[in-house]
Amino acid sequence: MRVLVALGGNAMTAADGSVGPDDQIAAAQTAMSAVAGLVAEGVDVVITHGNGPQVGNLLVKNELSAAVVPPVPLDWCGAQTQGTLGFVLMNALEAALAQRGVRRPTAAVVTRTRVDSGDPGFSKPTKPIGRFLPKDEAQVLIEHGQHFQDRGDRGWRRVVASPEPREILDAGVVMTLADAGYLVVANGGGGIPVVRGDNGVLHGVEAVIDKDLGAALLARSVAADRLVIATDVDNAIIGYGTDAAQPIGRVGVEQLRSYAVEGHFASGSMGPKVDAICRYVEQTGNTGVITSLDNIVAGIRGESGTVVVAG
Repeated sequence: MRVLVALGGNAMTAADGSVGPDDQIAAAQTAMSAVAGLVAEGVDVVITHGNGPQVGNLLVKNELSAAVVPPVPLDWCGAQTQGTLGFVLMNALEAALAQRGVRRPTAAVVTRTRVDSGDPGFSKPTKPIGRFLPKDEAQVLIEHGQHFQDRGDRGWRRVVASPEPREILDAGVVMTLADAGYLVVANGGGGIPVVRGDNGVLHGVEAVIDKDLGAALLARSVAADRLVIATDVDNAIIGYGTDAAQPIGRVGVEQLRSYAVEGHFASGSMGPKVDAICRYVEQTGNTGVITSLDNIVAGIRGESGTVVVAG
């Protein structure tokens, strides 16, 4: 069995949200201990991950140095964090496997995701990223071509496009490595967004791809038998925050879609995960799982988490 494990951004930070190097290494060790348990069960694993906090750190560095050196473009930020987090996750996974007496090679692939240049998000960017800034500090970045919106008393905030992922361009490399026995880290942050110009040449764009939708597309592209979105809760929940709150266990994809239409899942948290899992199940007929890192193995067995099936 091949499983695509998608790690949320929380899996790469400390419990209090700290993102210092030591915090990220410790968080990676915790996450990879869970993944190593899956590998020890005889499962082939491809790993993808969020990178929001890490890109956020790079954006702060951009802001502080914008008057001295040009800001690093957002696609470069994605590439840098893919490389850094891939390195950290490989080290942590190899150590966790060694503790279990398991030897498997690892690899990290800097991965590009093609989006459409005509995606509506580019004409009306709405995805907020980075910190709120005073107008004078935002103006320096606006002069570098970035888009900011006035958010009133809170200040100015950068907005970018969040286009639909269309193709994982390096999926063939990931699949070749996985077929050869490698445990691969790929497509971090939903992939580096690129468009193909009229001349056929690819170039990066200032955008953010939803990491969960990127994970669903990668899972299909590498013929994964399961997609597991690992988050900080054991299950998706209907009636969250109310006295009628109820965890969702095994559920048909049509029913889960109905819960989403009824408004049970927040757009900034569980909503994208549910949409991604539903897309994967609908398009492959395979099973998808939303659960916590601690429950990954049980989730694959169908014993824990929100287990989404066709029908």
